[in-house]
Amino acid sequence: MGAGAFDAHLGALGSEIEPFYLSKVMGTSTCDMIIAPPEEVGDNLVGGICGQVDGSIVPGMVGLEAGQSAFGDIYAWFSRLLMWPVEQVIGTMEGLDESVREKILGETESRLIPELSRAAEEIGPDDTSVLALDWMNGRRTPDANQNLKGAIMGLTLGSDAPRIFRALVEATAYGAKKIVDRFVEEGVRIDGVIALGGVAKKSPFVMQVVADVLNKPIRVARSEQAVALGSAMAAAVVAGVYNNIPEAQSAMGGGFETEYHPDPQMAKKYEELYRQYERLGAFVEKETAR
Repeated sequence: MGAGAFDAHLGALGSEIEPFYLSKVMGTSTCDMIIAPPEEVGDNLVGGICGQVDGSIVPGMVGLEAGQSAFGDIYAWFSRLLMWPVEQVIGTMEGLDESVREKILGETESRLIPELSRAAEEIGPDDTSVLALDWMNGRRTPDANQNLKGAIMGLTLGSDAPRIFRALVEATAYGAKKIVDRFVEEGVRIDGVIALGGVAKKSPFVMQVVADVLNKPIRVARSEQAVALGSAMAAAVVAGVYNNIPEAQSAMGGGFETEYHPDPQMAKKYEELYRQYERLGAFVEKETAR
């Protein structure tokens, strides 16, 4: 007998989630999912996450879910910030042919994030003092608090757009690490990461930063429609084509298109920067509570 399921959970199936592998949907926000055998989880309840339910992702497994309130949305916010003067100056400039105006606006908007990524990739984490906090849309996990706000510190007269963009990317990676740390602290190990979603497909720069910060390999699911594929897998099990989800995944899965490996030197550098991120977060959270 079939039943409904969350789209993210079905996406995890389609991306071939397996026990103790974090399945991370990386788009405007994130949804982070882990499955584990009940006998290994026992009575342990992970604090500060979104949910922990027996059989919620894969039948027979304990499903645990967390996530970040904003991920790609933070990059989009910065893009809109930079586009404002372009739209207000070029968009209202007299004597400019309308087709030319539209071409300039459209091409600038479409190239902004790729160009920022290219420039930011050439800047090492030691080459900038800018540090950001990824709570622009509050904090989902660990320990939900939607009253929190983002922050950017360490700005100097030499802080250009690529350096601020890099800090924002690093902040989203640090937010991802906070979730990983919470699972590990609460006794749920993470052997690796499986990524799906728009950011995972489109931004090698972001994915490499996340791999370096987490210090874990990240496999990117090949399927362009992991949710639809996961739905088909679940339906195949319900219809009796396959006996269980792992069997359906083995037969129907699309595999992985690429894998990002952490750079040991970068991972070591990010350990200290992550501690700075934690201290900034503690300060902002304390001030928010006043």
